[in-house]
Amino acid sequence: MAEEPKETKPGFQNPVAGFGVTFKAMFKKRLTEQYPEQQKTTAPRFHGRHQLNRHPDGLEKCVGCELCAWACPADAIYVEGADNTDEERYSPGERYGRVYQINYARCILCGLCIEACPTRALTMTNEFELADSSRANLIYTKEQLLAGLEDGMVDTPHAIYPGTDEQDYYRGLVTEAAPGTERQVATSKGEKPEDQEVEA
Repeated sequence: MAEEPKETKPGFQNPVAGFGVTFKAMFKKRLTEQYPEQQKTTAPRFHGRHQLNRHPDGLEKCVGCELCAWACPADAIYVEGADNTDEERYSPGERYGRVYQINYARCILCGLCIEACPTRALTMTNEFELADSSRANLIYTKEQLLAGLEDGMVDTPHAIYPGTDEQDYYRGLVTEAAPGTERQVATSKGEKPEDQEVEA
């Protein structure tokens, strides 16, 4: 014969045990964070907003290979590569990323794109405040993702360091812009001056 389940005696002990948990929690230190008044310090390897990096002379590290877009499980990255020319050069190699977009409405900040990048062009920063009231504003363009210019850098497009090639850049042999390096005229990014309409 199967044993009948023992009946629990309704009584005074069950409610007291519940109140005991409540009283213990009342005297613990609160874990409330006063955000955004007090900014939270993130971990050193926190996965935040992406950044497109530059070489020490200002040329872009992105070569437009699209491996980051292929690796993205959320299909949040869109890349269009284009060819460099001697008159208009954005990276030391043959190609550069002409269009680069990351959709932060889709991005899950997993970091697989960082692992896929062969040139260390794409890294993640500690910036985590990405909320916005518009979906269109959550699509970051190349101009928003590209790292700012530091001392000694020249904005792209410009010529590579004289006497060097792409391999020298990735070996770390180019540490600054060549003396007298000037920014080239960009013709592929926007409209050519003769195509613009002049308003009267």
